Amino acid sequence: MKDENQKSLVQVARENGTQEEAEPLDLGVRVRELRKARNWTLEQAATQAGLARSTLSKIENGQMSPTYDALKKLAEGLEISVPQLFTPPIKGQVNGRMIMTKQGQGAERITATYEHELLAENLTKKTMLPYRARVRARSMDEFDGWVRHDGEEFLYVLTGVIKLYTEFYEPIEMRRGDSAYYDGAMGHNVISVSEEDANILWVTSLV
Repeated sequence: MKDENQKSLVQVARENGTQEEAEPLDLGVRVRELRKARNWTLEQAATQAGLARSTLSKIENGQMSPTYDALKKLAEGLEISVPQLFTPPIKGQVNGRMIMTKQGQGAERITATYEHELLAENLTKKTMLPYRARVRARSMDEFDGWVRHDGEEFLYVLTGVIKLYTEFYEPIEMRRGDSAYYDGAMGHNVISVSEEDANILWVTSLV
């Protein structure tokens, strides 16, 4: 049961907005982003590229299609190659995005062994899945086999005491402030060994 639930958490996160098709590249937007990434004004960028300020402004606003000579000047001014003008940022990464999840307002996913609270759930194209978990399990017998999934995983103990079981290592007792980083494909489970349910932060990679 736990194995299936854990897989669903990771799979749902991977499928939520990560398979979007790339949109056609807007040259004007791309040039503006490159200029702003260097903190250049239109005047500074135009001077650097040897173009008129009005020409650069029209290119950025899609009001004119630059000649190859203008593209070459632009690329040289930005210190990149001409093909890079038409290449989007790696993985379509968006700069400066952020989302906050207030305490207790994450999406809940409850199983027989854990109470998960998904964090940053509405942020698309995530490369990490962060979530808090209240560990209810007290014995390995409560799990239906190992949890396994793609990617790597980071675990941090927030409260209580846990025991981390892994497929290839001896069980490890962990207390508040302790952390572990491990391969998600390696079988793993966590139980509480303190009187109260332990609370942990989990971060799972989605790439």
